[in-house]
Amino acid sequence: MSTAATRPTDQDHLWSVDEHLEDILATVRPLEPIELQLLDAQGCVLVEDVTVPVSLPPFDNSSMDGYAVRVADVAGASEEFPAVLDVVGDVAAGQAEPLQVGPGQAARIMTGAPLPPGAETVVPVEWTDGGLGEGPVTGMRARSLAPEGAEGQVHVHRPAQARAHVRAEGSDVRAGDRALDAGTVLGPPQIALLAAIGRGTVRVRPRPRVVVMSTGSELVQPDESLGTGQIYDSNSFALTAAARDAGAIAYRVGAVADDAETLRSTIEDQLVRADLVVTTGGVSVGAYDVVKEALSSVGDEDEPGSGVDFRKLAMQPGKPQGFGTIGPDHTPLLALPGNPVSSYVSFELFVRPAIRTLMGLDDVHRPRTRATLTTDKALTSPKGRRQFLRGACADGSVAPVGGAGSHLVAALAQANALIVVPEDVESVEPGTEVEVVQLG
Repeated sequence: MSTAATRPTDQDHLWSVDEHLEDILATVRPLEPIELQLLDAQGCVLVEDVTVPVSLPPFDNSSMDGYAVRVADVAGASEEFPAVLDVVGDVAAGQAEPLQVGPGQAARIMTGAPLPPGAETVVPVEWTDGGLGEGPVTGMRARSLAPEGAEGQVHVHRPAQARAHVRAEGSDVRAGDRALDAGTVLGPPQIALLAAIGRGTVRVRPRPRVVVMSTGSELVQPDESLGTGQIYDSNSFALTAAARDAGAIAYRVGAVADDAETLRSTIEDQLVRADLVVTTGGVSVGAYDVVKEALSSVGDEDEPGSGVDFRKLAMQPGKPQGFGTIGPDHTPLLALPGNPVSSYVSFELFVRPAIRTLMGLDDVHRPRTRATLTTDKALTSPKGRRQFLRGACADGSVAPVGGAGSHLVAALAQANALIVVPEDVESVEPGTEVEVVQLG
């Protein structure tokens, strides 16, 4: 899984957003396919086309509660001159031996029951007297109220065209048709279709297992009391939720204190259940940036290019980033900044595509569009940096939400898009068309 050839060796190299993403996607590979039970396969990606083994529905069946009859026997039927037919019995869903319907005969039929031999159409029970020999009824159960000997005939008050209220064999899908294409993400409707055509298992790429952990001795879990200088750990919750939203099975690890050995051992313990590790915090140039201290020297001497590289990106927010592979299985690790907005933006730009790549999807990126900037004053952006501003996008327009500070979590919660300001643009005037990354 070496990527040494793609990584600049100059430690002062300022990576572009595209270079960093290209390095990640050149390293991450789709997970190996496995066979899973249907419900276990929900959210997974098919790796092969699924062909229909049996038509759906597998036989002609009634779409109504009513009577299966011959067309000629009800031709011209009316309220004044109903067709009077002999009822030969009931046809229920799942009945193994359907009745034979001959001239002048009818069979009571339930929704989903097979159309019996000889019958050509179905008249709804509402078009009949329900076998009572008197006025129309509103349901099949009404015949239980019939006087003794009165259920041998049914009066039909309206004619019916051939095949009326009949679901034809193969009208949904036919045997030999392609039910689902390889690359399909299995949601509830797809699971339903697989079950309906008799598939109990399916071959898919499993959902990636993503371990998320935040670092910092100042972090406290929600519901605990804050001490002096402490803050609640929101990053690990945000990134775990984002990983699940991307399609992963995500595991959140409690915040790790600023101790390199503790962090290293925690990561090693988590590798047993990780296809991807995401850390947040400790990747900058501070004295307590423990992720760099813990992982900079980790690697496999027999595998050039393994280990974690820490780099600076020409972007705002999210300049400090780390990426590489760790452990005996060369598990990918992405080290994100600690500021809440920086970590979330970094996730959307780099981690989400990595997760979608592990899933085996072709399109791994959030959709992008163009929108007109609506704001009271021009936006400013640092020269040489690609800036990603939180925005609210609707009806072809986008407005900035909150300021540029990478700590503004409340503003992030109001955003549904990222406004992209290119590296060579330092000011964007109101009314300008801008690129927008759609979130959700």
